[in-house]
Amino acid sequence: MESKGIAARFVASLVVGFARLVTAVRPEWRGCLPSPNPRVYFANHASHGDFVLIWTVLPPALRGATRPVAARDYWGGSGLRAFVGKNVFNAVLIDRVPDPALPHPIEQLGAVLRRGSSLIFFPEGTRNTTDETLLPFKSGLYRLAQENPTVEFVPVWIDNLSRVMPKGHYLPVPLLCSVTFGTPILLAEAEDKDAFLTRARHALLALRPGEPAQ
Repeated sequence: MESKGIAARFVASLVVGFARLVTAVRPEWRGCLPSPNPRVYFANHASHGDFVLIWTVLPPALRGATRPVAARDYWGGSGLRAFVGKNVFNAVLIDRVPDPALPHPIEQLGAVLRRGSSLIFFPEGTRNTTDETLLPFKSGLYRLAQENPTVEFVPVWIDNLSRVMPKGHYLPVPLLCSVTFGTPILLAEAEDKDAFLTRARHALLALRPGEPAQ
C-alpha cells in the first residue's frame, strides 16, 4: 500500500508539471481567496481534463482535501485511468444511474463535505461538446446545496482547455489556459431549484474572459 501511495504522489507531481507545461495555466482568484473550509467548486465542463486543471492550480495544501466528482464508468474499474482517478485525485466516483440499494450520490457527496473535504463538481452533468456556452444545469447542484446550506459554492470558469484537448485528438495542443474563481454563493432561504440554478449559471457565465468583473 505504501508503494502505491508513493507512486500516486509521483504521478500527481508529473500531472501538475505536465499541465503547467502544456497550458501555462494560471489561476485568477477574482471573487474569493483559497480556503481550507469545505467548498463546492462548480465549473464548466468541456474536457476530461477539466478537473485536472482546477486541481493543479489549487495551493498544494488544498489539493489533498479537494476531490473531483467523476463518473464511475469512466474513472472506475481497473488500469491506469482507474489508478489516476482513485489514487492520484481521490475522486468521488458516482454512478450515472444511481443504484436504489446504495446511498444516493447526493448523500455520498454530503458525507465528503462533512468530513472536511471540498468537491470539484460539474453541474452540466456531462461534457459539453456542442456550440452552446453551457448546457442546462442538472438538479444535483441544487440538491447538494439543499443538503449542505452552509457550504460555499464557488463558480469556476475554465478557459481554452477544450482547444488544448480537442475532440478526436490524443495529443494536447500547447495553448494558454486560465482558471477563474468567482464569488461564492449560498442557497438563499426559501430559494427554489430554478432560481438557484439560474443564479449559479449567471455567476459562472460572468467569469468568462471578456465579461466585466462583478
